Amino acid sequence: MKLSTILKNMLFTVAIPGTVGIYLPLWVGRQAERHAGFWNWLAYPLLAAGIGVLLLCVWDFANKGEGTPFPLDPPRNLVTGRLYEFSRNPMYLGVLTTIAGWVFWYSTVLMAGYWLLVFLLFSLFVVKVEEPGLKKQFGSAYEAYCKKVPRWF
Repeated sequence: MKLSTILKNMLFTVAIPGTVGIYLPLWVGRQAERHAGFWNWLAYPLLAAGIGVLLLCVWDFANKGEGTPFPLDPPRNLVTGRLYEFSRNPMYLGVLTTIAGWVFWYSTVLMAGYWLLVFLLFSLFVVKVEEPGLKKQFGSAYEAYCKKVPRWF
């Protein structure tokens, strides 16, 4: 694996998923009064799982895909192993799981609304931009993969 690929993946992770899954939720969560309760502890495993899934996916993009998840610098190889055997979009699910952790941490309607907005934007992007681009880039291999693995679960 090239050092430049590792650096580009680190930059992508900090900039895009980091902004959507960490920086913006921290900002949104601080805009409303936090509600403390016994359910707040659920934030920890959700945050850990979401960030873990995200990092594993980024690693697979760098290692197996020989590229980045960023559409302007796509991988050379179709990534279909590990978590991608169960979902075509585990990276998005990792970010959504991280945001779900923030929902439990802050326990505000505003944060739940942010989660819903991100899910809707991810869905729109996947269907309208990402999937057509992957079909164009990888052709029949991607179409066969789509028949075998569900979009989300």
